[in-house]
Amino acid sequence: MANMSLKKVPMPEQDPNVRNKNFEEVALGYTKEMAMEEATRCLNCKNKPCVGGCPVNVPIPAFIEKVAAGDFEGAYEVITTENALPAICGRVCPQENQCEGKCVRGIKGEPVGIGRMERFVADWHMANAKETEVNIEKNGMKVAVVGCGPAGITCAGELIKKGYDVTVFEALHKPGGVLSYGIPEFRLPKDLVAKEIESVQKLGVDIETNVIVGRSITIDELMEDGYKAVFVGSGAGLPRFLNIPGENHLGVYSANEFLTRVNLMKGYKFPECPTPVKVGKKVAVVGAGNVAMDAARTAKRLGAEEVYIVYRRSEEEAPARLEELHHAKEEGIIFKFLNNPAAIKADENGWVKSMEIIKQELGEPDASGRRSPRPIEGSNYDLDVDTVIIAIGQSPNPLIRQTTPGLDTQRWGGIIVNEETMETSKDSVYAGGDTVTGAATVILAMGAGKKAAAAIDQKLQGK
Repeated sequence: MANMSLKKVPMPEQDPNVRNKNFEEVALGYTKEMAMEEATRCLNCKNKPCVGGCPVNVPIPAFIEKVAAGDFEGAYEVITTENALPAICGRVCPQENQCEGKCVRGIKGEPVGIGRMERFVADWHMANAKETEVNIEKNGMKVAVVGCGPAGITCAGELIKKGYDVTVFEALHKPGGVLSYGIPEFRLPKDLVAKEIESVQKLGVDIETNVIVGRSITIDELMEDGYKAVFVGSGAGLPRFLNIPGENHLGVYSANEFLTRVNLMKGYKFPECPTPVKVGKKVAVVGAGNVAMDAARTAKRLGAEEVYIVYRRSEEEAPARLEELHHAKEEGIIFKFLNNPAAIKADENGWVKSMEIIKQELGEPDASGRRSPRPIEGSNYDLDVDTVIIAIGQSPNPLIRQTTPGLDTQRWGGIIVNEETMETSKDSVYAGGDTVTGAATVILAMGAGKKAAAAIDQKLQGK
């Protein structure tokens, strides 16, 4: 019989005043009893709207049914028929806008905690399951994947299962892409990312790090080397800036640089690790997306006494997940909505000392549906800060489009693809994830990687 409670089983979390001083995971995860109790809230609907809301089409009611029965390994097997990275997705997917957003239980209460159960199942598998040997019959064809982020690793995993020899070329010294350099440890532990990527490597995927496609080797050279197709999943790692006076002062970071120094280069361990991240007593983070929340919460953990989120629109227009906004507020982040930076000022040594801000009011909605901010004349004031972090978005690095003749791109840099197959204007070259859409979610990138893998297989098999 279904559990008709209107609320999800609560997720245990670290106390906000404890966690804002450490890099340990905020959410502590369900126990098996919690997971089984939450699973009984699922109605196992006939039309399964939650599955339609999942970009990789996980058979959600089927895995939840196994959780309710205590068959956690069976649940894992169901999830991984469609999703190779469940521990990651269970933590960072915006379920509220996808699977849980379609859940019937959400009409008169809270939806079923699909993400929380997915996380539990994946963690249980990592802790308890025994390794099994996988035998895949090879078909003798090679495929190259550019970028080892969510899109690339998903595409590689799908293709290796179909018998292809797959090599992933990663520019950085560690695989994982944004999973490794962009998302903080307290939201996504790096050893967990490594384990999920290892599970794909054990299938036979070869990952070559420190290879910059467009410099170390080009896409045309890969094709000449015998690769029958290339998938580009190189992400959107080029930061955008405000284009205001003072952005070149010392103490101004892009969120990309700041989080990479902390996550991938272990700047939070300085001086034990040789990558300093200087954070003053007062920090301003410009923007209100998930990356801005990550940067602000990281700065707090590095010892900043006051951390401000400066955003030109209201809280209702903030693009961050509600959960991330909630956690940031709990941890003492100060929000300055309807405030827009006009200039960054420095002291006599060239280091940031303050940010000039103009207060805003909201006008008519823009093309995205959010109301456009406009300045309030004479409202300028200075906010004293020691560090400024710019988190207003990223775009694809231009290197691949500059070194790949015949590859059509958008004006803003995104690669143009056939949305049905993910194939680009260049024959047998496919693309997906943030390099196509601009910065988006992990699960959408994974969905693009899956779609491209299926299309590559159909083409190479002459189907």
